[in-house]
Amino acid sequence: MENNTPGQDPNAGASQPAPLPLPVNPPPLISPNQQRQRPTKTRSGGGGWMVLAILAFIMLLGVLSLQFIDAPGMGTFSIGGSSYTDSLLEEATVKSSASPNKIAVIDLLGMISANAPGGDGMTAVQSVKRKLNKAANDDSVQAVILNVDSPGGEVLASDDIAMAIQKFQHNEHKPVIALMRGMAASGGYYVSVPSRWIVAHELTITGSIGVIMQGLNYRGLMDKVGVTPMVFKSGKYKDMLSGFRSPGEIPDEEKKLMQDLIDETYTRFTEVIKDGREYSAAENNRDGMEEDARALKDNWAEMADGRVFSGKTAWENGFVDELGDMDTAIERAMKLAGISEARVVRYHVPFNFGNIFRLLGKAAEPAKVEVDLGVKLPKLEAGRLYFLSNTLFQ
Repeated sequence: MENNTPGQDPNAGASQPAPLPLPVNPPPLISPNQQRQRPTKTRSGGGGWMVLAILAFIMLLGVLSLQFIDAPGMGTFSIGGSSYTDSLLEEATVKSSASPNKIAVIDLLGMISANAPGGDGMTAVQSVKRKLNKAANDDSVQAVILNVDSPGGEVLASDDIAMAIQKFQHNEHKPVIALMRGMAASGGYYVSVPSRWIVAHELTITGSIGVIMQGLNYRGLMDKVGVTPMVFKSGKYKDMLSGFRSPGEIPDEEKKLMQDLIDETYTRFTEVIKDGREYSAAENNRDGMEEDARALKDNWAEMADGRVFSGKTAWENGFVDELGDMDTAIERAMKLAGISEARVVRYHVPFNFGNIFRLLGKAAEPAKVEVDLGVKLPKLEAGRLYFLSNTLFQ
């Protein structure tokens, strides 16, 4: 018989398990919504890799930018107070040959300018002068082909190139053969005529011998919208070519001054043609030459009135010496240089990051407001003289 004392637990005498110790940092309570979310993983050191990548890219650009530095004594020369270098120009083979002799092709494409750089970062004047200098410093170059496809351009730029060709032939005694391609009009012919020999295709557009200066007169438009110009000047001719004045306000004396300037420049053009063709005749029409250079017709000045004509017409009137293409120019260059074989090379500037940065810089230029007149005109600066083909203004 059990002896139970009232108020006493019957299991008090039995052994009990020891309670579990409480954790020092108990885990936080997680709600059911939080349980359904997947924990995100963080990566350590990601920012460091990004910094290293940026630094590596900057170092790469620094190494590439060394090609833009003109080291002293590396083909550097000075023309007109400006320094140039031919150390960055590369050769691309146009026609291969085992001969050590070379014929260098120098391209003159598009508008002739001393201000607007092309895709290689050089203006037309800089490009031709640098390449002529490279040909002058290479003893294996026996002749130069000036590959022209241009409607002309600035008067001073065209004259600079023409004078550079004259000096190159006089100092280096290496003939320059002008190859007039699709178009060699106005300034395009101006730069070709000092060459020792001129080759043109029958369908080449050439001629357009003359000078042009133009501007826009918008006084009529200003009167319609109620805008009155206010001009203060130090002399009566200070606002020549201003578009603020109506045509009737321009005095005859001012018109004569402008026409005299045009006529003076035109006279220079005709003198360059006459001197160039006489030089070609003197150098080529000698004993032992297979073929004489063509002489200008007696009435050639009548064709120097701005008209354009074909390469065939130019040949018939003595403006060019031969009809043909690049192969014709190469054969002629070898004959004039007195060689039977030559490797034909073309000078060019290799691709670099500077061209990309230059394009990005152009993209960052401020927006311009342009008016569409329904015609595409060359971008000419008011008050600047141009040797340009009149076909551009049709």
